[in-house]
Amino acid sequence: MCYNLKMKTLDSIKQRVDLAVSQLHFANQPESLYSPIEYILSLGGKRIRPVLSLIVCDLYSDDIEPVINPALGIEVFHNFTLLHDDLMDAADKRRNKPTVHKVWNANTAILSGDAMLIVAYQLISKTPNEHLKEVLSLFTTTALEICGGQQYDMLFENRLDVTEDEYLEMIRLKTAVLLACSLKTGAIVGGASDKDASLLYDFGINLGLAFQLQDDLLDVYGDPEIFGKNVGGDILCNKKTYLLINALKNANTAQRERLVDWVNKEHFSPEEKIAYFTKMYLELGIKELAENKIKYYYAEAVKCLSQLSVCPSQTQLLKTVCEDLMNRDF
Repeated sequence: MCYNLKMKTLDSIKQRVDLAVSQLHFANQPESLYSPIEYILSLGGKRIRPVLSLIVCDLYSDDIEPVINPALGIEVFHNFTLLHDDLMDAADKRRNKPTVHKVWNANTAILSGDAMLIVAYQLISKTPNEHLKEVLSLFTTTALEICGGQQYDMLFENRLDVTEDEYLEMIRLKTAVLLACSLKTGAIVGGASDKDASLLYDFGINLGLAFQLQDDLLDVYGDPEIFGKNVGGDILCNKKTYLLINALKNANTAQRERLVDWVNKEHFSPEEKIAYFTKMYLELGIKELAENKIKYYYAEAVKCLSQLSVCPSQTQLLKTVCEDLMNRDF
């Protein structure tokens, strides 16, 4: 079946999301609890998750208003994970601005993050009754999966034998499932078939994997003014990224010993360490390996879109958003 609905423009959907975020109201007191929430939400970003929810809902329904609250819940939850993630990673910048724990302190970041999680559930609970059970179940499963992904990420910190498969499963949980949840939520509220909802979920998983792998690349080769974070942060923290895992795997004995030596060093020049790993990634062909993996997952995502019941022309907006997401400047 090929639906024939009048599609909204990307600008109109982005404007609706921005308006909805701006209209979120939090308690006034204590100010130190709610100000960090307003701060991190004010940092903006592409709001890609709620945008995707609205775009998908619009594919199947002529009314996107019912998906606004659950889409906002997903966005608030996403920013909650960033707040805690920044604290765990001791990150100084988020979207080119100081992170919450730097502006306030660690305890405030923890408690304000907890409040954001509760707000996210409040917004999810405003899903239309006929879809609430399914959306709430999907969101709760996703939230737990993301915690699992974060835990894997932490466990990997003290391991040098992390495999590529383990890493891909970690980023599936930590990053991809929330994109998938956003898309499937829009499908559920919009009235899509179970088949289309599942295809859109799989689309989100593949897109999320491609996105996170690109994030690994940007951490090494990105422009900090565009990327919004300090380049080399993953290197300095010894994050087991796709690049480091494959460098350790593909290096010869001497190269691997040197890589391990740099990982284990407690005192070093940050600039020297970043320069060394950047050089090694190029020598070992890791940059090209990562780029090819990104292309693979993106192609898999596009395949999922091609199987939807809607007319191919109606998925163009989704493709445009995803191309924009994947074409972040280095």
